[in-house]
Amino acid sequence: MLEDDDEADSAVPPPKLMLSGAQLHFPSLPSPKKMVFAYDPDEFEEFVKEWVPALRTRYVRVERHGGSGDHGVDVAAYLTRQAMEGEWHNYQCKHYGDALTWSKAAPEIRKLFAAVVQGHYTLPSRYIFTAPIIGRSLARQFAKPSQTRAKFLDELATISDTVITSLEPAQRQAVLDLATNTDFSMFETIDMDDMLDLHRTTRHWAERFSQPLPARPQIMKPPSEHTPDETRYVKKLLDVYQELWGDKADTLERAAEHPQARDHLNRQREAFYSAESLRLFARDATPEGHFQAILDDVHTIVVEVAAGQHPNGWERLTAVLTAAGQVALTETILAKQVRPLDRKGVCHHLANDDRLTWCQGGHA
Repeated sequence: MLEDDDEADSAVPPPKLMLSGAQLHFPSLPSPKKMVFAYDPDEFEEFVKEWVPALRTRYVRVERHGGSGDHGVDVAAYLTRQAMEGEWHNYQCKHYGDALTWSKAAPEIRKLFAAVVQGHYTLPSRYIFTAPIIGRSLARQFAKPSQTRAKFLDELATISDTVITSLEPAQRQAVLDLATNTDFSMFETIDMDDMLDLHRTTRHWAERFSQPLPARPQIMKPPSEHTPDETRYVKKLLDVYQELWGDKADTLERAAEHPQARDHLNRQREAFYSAESLRLFARDATPEGHFQAILDDVHTIVVEVAAGQHPNGWERLTAVLTAAGQVALTETILAKQVRPLDRKGVCHHLANDDRLTWCQGGHA
């Protein structure tokens, strides 16, 4: 049997954070993990509400239950369209003033078996406890499923829990049979780091765990040689030059010898790499999707300008670059870092992605 040391249990200390990519550490504010540890039950429930949508990438459908009459299901995640009649996972969200221990988890497990016997749903293939702090004893017990089952069955024989005692004798026997034949490896806990990694993919992350961004690095300078990443937007600029100056500036070599085309191209490359430096900064210092949001904000406005009537590609390009400088960006931690040159460069990133084209007869 496993020793029940709930009374002496202490919290598993938070592991040290590995700092890389978007997971930057700012000593001036507590880490997201420490912030979650400090939540009261209501705030933790709000955190879970924000976290649940991130599970949808793993499942056919995710539903948040919770509240009275939930029969022990806080979040139901379905692996098939048959929902609770097919394979599914149960996420049980608990927040107490101290660690989640066996004495707090066992009643939820009894509630699960009773609900299955009463026909409220089929047995899930995984039952995941989520809590800010997981007790060491619970972690040890779940690591030994067969011993945990034996402990559960011993307690079930003498338990005074009304969830069990209110059942009919046949139902109580059915609970005993079900628990006896269940692989207790289905019960597990979710690591807070994993939970935060999922939350990081939601739109709520930046609002809940807003951190001051580090200083933005110096803007990248264009390399002397054009790179493959520049192919599309540079070709579209050459279309503009060819339309305006003919074969005097229709290639990179000729454009380099044409004073106006050369200077214009150099300015556009500086803008492109300014936006590229913003993209790399966003990748390393903000949650995923922030740079894409800048692209989308600019595109939403300038695409209408680009679709308007213009005498040639030069005029269309000029009108779009001017409009980009006036776009009201969605207020995010990254938007505050956007410079005027970035806005011009974003237009060329959009051209690189074939979301903008300057010459109506230009290459697609």
